[in-house]
Amino acid sequence: MLKGIPEIIGSDLLKAMADMGHGDLLVIADDFYPPFSKSPNARSIQAKGNTAPEMLEAILKLLPIDTEYVAHPVEYMVPDSDSGVVMESNPVWDNIKVVMEKYGYKDAVGTIERTKFYEKAKDAFVTVCTSERQPYGCIILQKGVM
Repeated sequence: MLKGIPEIIGSDLLKAMADMGHGDLLVIADDFYPPFSKSPNARSIQAKGNTAPEMLEAILKLLPIDTEYVAHPVEYMVPDSDSGVVMESNPVWDNIKVVMEKYGYKDAVGTIERTKFYEKAKDAFVTVCTSERQPYGCIILQKGVM
């Protein structure tokens, strides 16, 4: 047993985050995300029963994000501009912003279109599969240094 580890962070995820290096990517996937085809080389870890913002909050308690080298080390998925899907807001996006502000990363969060998200996620080190059911409920984080 360890102290201070959020209870929704299982041992597989804890080990994966410890094994990550500076610049490695972590995907927090919604319930619809296909981890094996979109992030084929990533460790796929189940975190069912949790939302994407809940996982983000738990992960931010342990994982430094790369605010030194990228403008937005945390990005959430939005529809492609040419998709015809128009979403002004989304409850999961609002909750992501709240979590980021809580941890002092208000300016470190950005958006990434669905197709670009999938391209970037190909290089992910780990994919955390949640039960998030809101559309476009995926997040990608870039690990930083302490």
